[in-house]
Amino acid sequence: MAAALIHFPVLGRGGETLTATVTNLDVHDLSRSARSYGLAAFFVVHPRPAQRLLGERIRAHWVSGTGRRRIPDRGAALELSSFVADLDEALGRLGPGAEIWTTAAREGGGPVTTFARARQILSEPGPAVLLCFGTAWGLAPEVLARATLRLEPIVGRGDYNHLSVRAASAICLDRLLGPR
Repeated sequence: MAAALIHFPVLGRGGETLTATVTNLDVHDLSRSARSYGLAAFFVVHPRPAQRLLGERIRAHWVSGTGRRRIPDRGAALELSSFVADLDEALGRLGPGAEIWTTAAREGGGPVTTFARARQILSEPGPAVLLCFGTAWGLAPEVLARATLRLEPIVGRGDYNHLSVRAASAICLDRLLGPR
């Protein structure tokens, strides 16, 4: 299993499709979660070369630069990260037949699968899985339409439901791959 943080195509506040900006915090935190739960890879998907270059510079600082000497654990996590132009490039790196799984933070978009069922699917032989998380206000419909599986929403205790992508991804990975 691998994860991807999608920056395009994602939705804006008004439902428009847009491109979000790479953030240092997202790269660090999702890389650390990916490493903690044993993912094969973590992809940051961004169509703009300058944004991928920024990500690569962040990665290099921690993997082979002075950051590695100061905080080796951070480098070990960021080794999993790659910066790719689009979803197809990430899928291509996982091999033929890789499936896209998405999360369901919003209503709509078809049936959902429980975390328990998805966990069971992951325990059986099958294709590689790329679990996609959206930045901004979530994944655009064209990404959701490509998904083989859509995970149930994370529901809190009250009516407020606006987790950061960092928190939501950590919860999803724990529910799918954490000890039981």
